[in-house]
Amino acid sequence: MIAPMTAPNRPSLNLLLLAGTAEARQLGVALAEAGHRVTAWLTEPPRGSNPMPMAFEMRDATDAAALRRDMAGFDAVLDLSHGFDAGLSHAGFAVATAIGKPFVSFSRPVWPLDNPLLQSAPDVTTAARAVPPGARVFAATGWASLPAFLPYEGTRLMLRQTSRHDRPAPYDFVDLIFGDPPFTVESETALFRDLGVDLLICRNLGGQASRPKVDAALSLGLPVILIDRPPLPEDAPCLTDLDAMLDWVASL
Repeated sequence: MIAPMTAPNRPSLNLLLLAGTAEARQLGVALAEAGHRVTAWLTEPPRGSNPMPMAFEMRDATDAAALRRDMAGFDAVLDLSHGFDAGLSHAGFAVATAIGKPFVSFSRPVWPLDNPLLQSAPDVTTAARAVPPGARVFAATGWASLPAFLPYEGTRLMLRQTSRHDRPAPYDFVDLIFGDPPFTVESETALFRDLGVDLLICRNLGGQASRPKVDAALSLGLPVILIDRPPLPEDAPCLTDLDAMLDWVASL
């Protein structure tokens, strides 16, 4: 819960949110309620049935010229992009630094490895090499991660999809598992039982929204491999609390 933010004693700011997290939505609403103008940039369409509560644009993080051109119209940049969308964070910080825009990143604390069933891997390729022969694996690592599982030693790879589509799975060992968030520990536990899951591989996003699948796997005694989050821009200021993000805006 974000503490109420008092209305600014200066003209409203035109703020850019590099979005992709639940916290970006929360902060965007709080900033708008405080009288600021807020626009979000995303690299993927919003997930789930909850629409973005602010104006948003789809952006290509590799198009530095376009980012520079369009970022120039904002007063400051707040990076609350998806924890595994490092491209947007790094591109945004590079452009903001080049054109002199205030920039701050938000970092959600990751899940600790506080259970012997939890282990970490630096990337999906490393995690895939740890799949036991014949295992049935449930993965929440994104469509783009599929090539990293080749060659696959397990029996089935069940890939979670939170956006509906009709693309066929690119490999015969992949089953696409569609589901609409939010998920619960109870629903994830039932799903893993029904699918006969032996191992969970997912990204260490931290927070509560993505946690149910981890707790479900642990409750069933299943091992979990957590993919390490990519680092944020090395020199960017970073905050871990949304109230601190609001204070940062108030100090501009």
